[in-house]
Amino acid sequence: MPGPEQTVRPEETVSGGEAVQDGGSADVIVVGAGPAGSTAAAHLARTGLDVLLLEKSAFPREKVCGDGLTPRAVKQLTDLGIDVSEEAGWLHNRGLRLISGHRSVEFDWPELSAYPGYGLVRRRADFDELLARKAASLGARVVERANVTGPTLDERTGRITGVTAKLGEERRPVAYRAPVVVAADGNSTRLSVAMRRYRRTDRAMGVAYRTYFTTPRHDDRYLEVWLDLRDPDDRARRQLPGYAWVFGMGDGTANVGLGVLDTAGTEADWREVLRRWCDGLPPEYGYTPDAVTEPIRGAALPMGLNRAPHYADGLLLIGDAGGTVSPGTGEGIAYAMESGRYAAETIVQALARRTDRGRELALRAYPQALRSAYAGYFALGRLAADMLGRPKLRGAAGAAGLGHPALLKAAFRLMANLTEPNSKDALDRLLHLLGRVAPGK
Repeated sequence: MPGPEQTVRPEETVSGGEAVQDGGSADVIVVGAGPAGSTAAAHLARTGLDVLLLEKSAFPREKVCGDGLTPRAVKQLTDLGIDVSEEAGWLHNRGLRLISGHRSVEFDWPELSAYPGYGLVRRRADFDELLARKAASLGARVVERANVTGPTLDERTGRITGVTAKLGEERRPVAYRAPVVVAADGNSTRLSVAMRRYRRTDRAMGVAYRTYFTTPRHDDRYLEVWLDLRDPDDRARRQLPGYAWVFGMGDGTANVGLGVLDTAGTEADWREVLRRWCDGLPPEYGYTPDAVTEPIRGAALPMGLNRAPHYADGLLLIGDAGGTVSPGTGEGIAYAMESGRYAAETIVQALARRTDRGRELALRAYPQALRSAYAGYFALGRLAADMLGRPKLRGAAGAAGLGHPALLKAAFRLMANLTEPNSKDALDRLLHLLGRVAPGK
């Protein structure tokens, strides 16, 4: 993969008293080589467009994640031509094991026309590098250690015309130009904020914390989710607004973590909550403090399309930069990759137009593509998140018995978001109906 030292070295110019290197131009600049950015760059590059993918870190690099991939993500990987066989280093899983109270129920992923009947597990450090290298193999110019510092703008129109960046350990200033820029720079999304795209405060935010430990259950073929999450230090043992997970990695370890709403008025030391929760795992998991292989790390989860507009003035927002994490489940990778694909398809059509007006009209279709794909499901997820954010409703749900098979089945369907068009299944039809009538789309 090309790094900063392998990029073209144009003549230096002087701007504002600082020597800034002209990095040249591209058809599209993508800022951030996570799942969203690399997917967008790959789909753009495979059409023959000149794509510049800028990543602030160097691979491999860590990201806080559960490392579990649903069939939605598997579809995106296979659409890119990525080998997802176990021989290629992926652990396949059959579905979700939902645990609440003393009840444990396993649900297999459905085999559908649009999605395969299996999920995957792979460490994010490896996964993200694999996606970036795939984009590079398709023709994207990938530049690591390129810390984007802000947009360059047309002073007359306010439209983005490129970005400035600091390259390498020496933080060499460089300016790149492109008629379209994609922000895939994560929850902090410096580029979006610089373009006055602010987070919606009426949308829930989540947080996730995870670590790894050695375990004899490392090759478990189900992603395990514990719904009845409670703070071990709370004398009342009140239910927390989230869930915990244990995902076997197939390499002798498991990823164990928790995801919770950060807007529910719950004050807790989440690292300590995770430690204490792990202490309560059954003995067969083999969890002990000595089995922990990595420190606990946390990250924010921007949910429910919580930053807008997703397109304006030449800038598209994808992945965490656009808040594409599911508000009902905290799943992010599949929706990040899907948003990257929607953005790429929009840009390809726009750049094929012959006039500025035609290109702008085509680019404005991107937010509508997101709404069409996610409005109903995310609205339903926001409704569930709002309920979880209210202590009295959480308590009522716990008292009603989260371990009831019917409730666990509904939870699985909501978390999976895998249905066939015109399904005859009554629960699928109910979830579709709730998605259509859920408020605040």
